Amino acid sequence: MAAVAVALDILAEKGVALDRQVFNWREMSAPILSKLEDDALTRVRVLLMSSVEAHAVRLSYGFARENGELRGLLARVRRVEQHQRTVIGWLDPPDESPLDGAVRLEQAAVEITAALARREPDPYLAQVYRFALLEDLDQLYRLAALMDRVEGRDVNNLLQSYTDIRPGRPTSRAHRDPGDDLRDPYDRRTAAFVSKLSAFALAAGAHEAREHYLEAGPRFADPIARMLFAELASIEEQHATEYECVADAGETAIEKWVLHEASEVYAYWSCLLQEENTSVRAIWQRFLDYELGHLHLAMQIMKDVERRDPIGLLPTTLPEPIVLGGQREFVRRTLAGEVGLRPAGTRFANGGGDTASGERAAEAPDARSVRYREQLNSHGSPSDAVAEGYCWVPGTELAARVRAATGRIS
Repeated sequence: MAAVAVALDILAEKGVALDRQVFNWREMSAPILSKLEDDALTRVRVLLMSSVEAHAVRLSYGFARENGELRGLLARVRRVEQHQRTVIGWLDPPDESPLDGAVRLEQAAVEITAALARREPDPYLAQVYRFALLEDLDQLYRLAALMDRVEGRDVNNLLQSYTDIRPGRPTSRAHRDPGDDLRDPYDRRTAAFVSKLSAFALAAGAHEAREHYLEAGPRFADPIARMLFAELASIEEQHATEYECVADAGETAIEKWVLHEASEVYAYWSCLLQEENTSVRAIWQRFLDYELGHLHLAMQIMKDVERRDPIGLLPTTLPEPIVLGGQREFVRRTLAGEVGLRPAGTRFANGGGDTASGERAAEAPDARSVRYREQLNSHGSPSDAVAEGYCWVPGTELAARVRAATGRIS
């Protein structure tokens, strides 16, 4: 569904006051979505908002550790954020396996990163996002191969043809020395508002994926699956490092709070404009009103504590909404033109950095990363192993059933 932008004046709209943001257990555990029958983009939006809420709680704890005077207020806001995340997280179907969840995470990463990269006004930040996009695309492909390997299922039943299943920048070559994951931050004084909002959203998604892989990996018995999830957890830590570097370290904690509340408003508003599921749409509307309340509370704290007017940080109306879906051609163009990029300091350069590419490792722009991944892959690469001989074609699940019934190998 194409988004129809309806202007939202975030300075005039006050939302729901904090003391009126209440919950009960029944509403925190209903409704439940279907992993096959509900629209895949609804479930991408669910994941987007779950990760954004988790990031809000993460930032609030860090802020509270450093500011004793605001701990009580932060605790009240944080409790609401916790319950919001519960409502959203409990939309997930009970039959979603750890592998299903990983597939949904990577589909969300591809769709959200592509949407934000396409509309990023800063060329450097757009490049950072496209760089990670091709790694998320490859991770989705490796998970598709794993699903075929261990369960004989066609991953497209979950993706619903919204997202390509094709190799990106090979995961085995995406491992980098931590120094090559550092990125230049935006300038808080001149950066576009949308640039700041995108940085929060992408960092939130990378943290969510990293935690999922760390928690789900040990639940597999298949040794390749276990190693693959460990490998993908490491890549998501790299992505989280990249996205966290993008934010200007000169922003105060209160400034970050205001901006994050604005990013939550923006994300809920974007979801609301596109959502066709009436039950989920009602959740987006309710939490949009709650986040407007949080935003105005944070703005007042900035006035009271820092003696700063937050109006200078915020636009009167939000940027164009995040439009999910329809990213296939953008992803393909990015793959065709940028799959060979490698880090060169905080920037990027063309050229492979591995001996397999014919370039001497010592002369590569990412020479230290070449040495780093050679060590990690010294006993083999699980992402290479799981996809060996794999090529997605429509009807994989049906073909697997035929092979099982006939005993034929083809």
